[in-house]
Amino acid sequence: MAGQKIRIDDLAKPVLSDAQKAAVAYGERVETDLSTKAVLEAAVERTGLEDFGADDFHERLDLWLACADEPNRTGLGRMIHFNDCVRYAATRLRIRDYLKQHPEIHDVKIERPIIVIGLPRSGTTHLVNLIAADQRLRSMPLWEGQEPVPVPGEVPDADGHDGRWHRCNEVWQNMRSNSPLLAAMHPMEPDHIHEELEFLLPDFTSYNIEWVVRAPKWRDYYLAHDQTPHYQGALLEGLQILQYHMPRERWVLKCPQHLEQIGPLMKTFPDATIVVTHRDPVSVIQSAATMLAYGARTSYRSTDPEWYLEYWHDRVRRLLEASVRDRHLLPSDRTIDVLFHEFMADDVAMVEKIYDVAGLPMTNDARRQIDEYMVAHPRGKDGQVVYDLRADFGADPAELRRAFDFYFDRFDVRVEVK
Repeated sequence: MAGQKIRIDDLAKPVLSDAQKAAVAYGERVETDLSTKAVLEAAVERTGLEDFGADDFHERLDLWLACADEPNRTGLGRMIHFNDCVRYAATRLRIRDYLKQHPEIHDVKIERPIIVIGLPRSGTTHLVNLIAADQRLRSMPLWEGQEPVPVPGEVPDADGHDGRWHRCNEVWQNMRSNSPLLAAMHPMEPDHIHEELEFLLPDFTSYNIEWVVRAPKWRDYYLAHDQTPHYQGALLEGLQILQYHMPRERWVLKCPQHLEQIGPLMKTFPDATIVVTHRDPVSVIQSAATMLAYGARTSYRSTDPEWYLEYWHDRVRRLLEASVRDRHLLPSDRTIDVLFHEFMADDVAMVEKIYDVAGLPMTNDARRQIDEYMVAHPRGKDGQVVYDLRADFGADPAELRRAFDFYFDRFDVRVEVK
């Protein structure tokens, strides 16, 4: 599929593959109890642990489950959401138990991290994976973020992979088989460097749920509540656990959610170097809406592409408005803006500029490791989706872009979608 142009022309009326049909049919035969009680009981059974800590998360979990408990959600969609929430709750139990066993973890320092923030679908993933190729830095592969605490009794195999890696890989292989185009748009292989919002999920917060469930009620709740306790609690604790297991002098992190949480981010990591990526918001919107409308074909009975376009047009605007509002909270001497067109023109040169701001020398070993990553991960290796706002969503790019005049006035972002 390398280099192949992929055109998805059935967003509104999807034509399911045989594997997708079988999965949807299976989901319809399964009765899923989307209740907090059922989720927590399943997590206790999975782990043998019972101490969830403070129960303030119940209100948030209730809302997460309610967002998926609606008639348009398929049985498969309900089952997947339930299983995800059970995984988060099980991770919460294991983290709490592990911290009780090793209270010294709370003293572990996360110092001078390099944190990439920017719109989703704006090059943040490629950038953080490039930097993470430099083995001097600590980063978080997906498998480790999803299950940060080793499971008792599980030992690494000959390749150094324990059960956590293999469970993550099984999900990835199923994704590649059942939804190959989604895998091309959003790679989720185990060793892929992922977003630290994984550590917010066991606390049942973050904007992540908006990517898997139609959740405007959650969006409103989340934006109305200060996220600082979650950043300084669950997010930091997750990183401390990983640092405890495999320490490095500095971390590289990334998460688009930080755009609207600059205050909590800087309170938690006051000595961080911040890398802000910038891209035409309309390009981001069409990519997000296409990916989510495509993914909805098995999770919802109607895909409603226009709903995703409207929702993410509003959501991207909110993210950018918050980032402009709180820009003054970023340290001027440790912040660098990365324009998408400049990054795509010479990505390794951009990494060098970031290192200059972060006070990190570019060594020969680091350059070699980054070059090796580039060779092993060429752009579009799993195919490249061709987007069409007009054909797929009946939308005019220029009209969508008007809502972002404030952003174009502030940053030298180039128009991509015309």
